Amino acid sequence: MSFPDDYRFMARALTLARRGLYHTDPNPRVGCVLVREGAIVGEGWHRRAGEPHAEANALEAAGERARGATAYVTLEPCCHYGRTPPCTDALLDAGVSRLVAAMTDPNPQVAGKGLAILREAGLAVECGLLAAEAQALNPGFIRRMTEGRPFVRVKLAMSLDGRTALASGESRWLTGEAARLDVQRLRARSSAIMTGSGTLLADDPGLNVRLPEAERQPLRVILDTDLRTPPTAKTFRLPGAVLVCTAVADAARQAPLREADAIIAVLPRLDSGLDLRAVTGELARRECNELHVECGPALAGALLQAGLLDELVIYLAPLLLGDRARGLFRLPELTRMRERRELEILDTRAVGRDWRLTLRPR
Repeated sequence: MSFPDDYRFMARALTLARRGLYHTDPNPRVGCVLVREGAIVGEGWHRRAGEPHAEANALEAAGERARGATAYVTLEPCCHYGRTPPCTDALLDAGVSRLVAAMTDPNPQVAGKGLAILREAGLAVECGLLAAEAQALNPGFIRRMTEGRPFVRVKLAMSLDGRTALASGESRWLTGEAARLDVQRLRARSSAIMTGSGTLLADDPGLNVRLPEAERQPLRVILDTDLRTPPTAKTFRLPGAVLVCTAVADAARQAPLREADAIIAVLPRLDSGLDLRAVTGELARRECNELHVECGPALAGALLQAGLLDELVIYLAPLLLGDRARGLFRLPELTRMRERRELEILDTRAVGRDWRLTLRPR
């Protein structure tokens, strides 16, 4: 049974969890609030992988005041040894009497076991309060644990007439400075940033995060079926790891990229290019939760057709490029309206002079 104040304290725990948005990867973002006699006595959040979990930080802040307290946690407490001890043990040792969790942990090592341990020890345990908000904090962790692939977010920029670049390929800059800064925040929260070899050859992007508050560079991923990526590409000169996914197994052809410190993953080839499900499986094995994709219409269309596009973020610029300019998605020709691809709009907002649309396939 939830009480009115439970919502307020869980909302605070969610706010704390968001502080780890850029830093906890590959772990989930988690917040914890300890309340005794209606007052917060301790709070914490998971700051980064390898450091104490949210519960441990909140318990340390509370000290002896944790005894008899209610713990509000945005994710079920862990019950296994990883880089840190089980949070269930810490809560029991501290004498917490009640636990309210927003959602169960999708990790098969936990998956309800943490809640069961606490119930069996005599704690009053509830789960499900503000669950949707908690799930929205960790879409990639949930997707990786339940489906074995990362959450795929594709970012595109377009003109009012739905064009992404001139026929020549020139596209800088469609959007304004505020939108470009907003993209940096999307990159910073991601485990990996991916593009195709066509975009890399045309634009030579860095694919890195350029925010002063970002302490971590996501894995940079290049999809390059035929291994056309030059070892002189800018992305190899920047801090952080670069993974090149290719169908070319020839060690001699791979050698120049390995000398540039690239990691090579040889994956299956389909008629349309690399097997994108194999790509996302490879990234999941590398503990990637959220995959941020910046690409051209070919890769965007392929991800959509493969059913791997989870979220689409489009920055809409107030300009026109004309009907000869390049479109957003390369898709097979539709001959009937019933073949159209429908999207659900999740959010629309102004970002500087541009608009940002967040959508997902229906």
